[in-house]
Amino acid sequence: MKTAIVLIIAVIAQAAGNTCLSKGMKALASTGEGADSLSLSLLVHAMGSPMIWLGTLLLIVFFVFFAVALSWADLSFVLPATSFGYILNVALAHKVLGEPVSSIRWAGTVLIFLGVILVSRSGSAGIEQAHHPAVESTETKA
Repeated sequence: MKTAIVLIIAVIAQAAGNTCLSKGMKALASTGEGADSLSLSLLVHAMGSPMIWLGTLLLIVFFVFFAVALSWADLSFVLPATSFGYILNVALAHKVLGEPVSSIRWAGTVLIFLGVILVSRSGSAGIEQAHHPAVESTETKA
């Protein structure tokens, strides 16, 4: 249960962080300050944007929770489970950033969703068994 909670927080932080960072960078680009190149001016302006700082902070939160989840569960479970963030990213890009999302892109997110469900269901049994006392006592006797 704790792994699920950590993963939910990670996914929400990742999607919100990406959305904030995108919004901040698009606002920066609209001012014309170094929009076409990587420059010191662009970096200075980016460092002054609260939206960019919020996005960066949320992505750090994602990374910390992702790392914690990896300490508790297999990568083959954690990585697909966090890919729910892709679905949230598309939804937030559409709703918050006003980005047009084609039906093909929505179909792709549905495929990701279905794949995540399949992988997550196959991985959850392995996690349960790995930490089940009966399994551990049987393994130590053998």
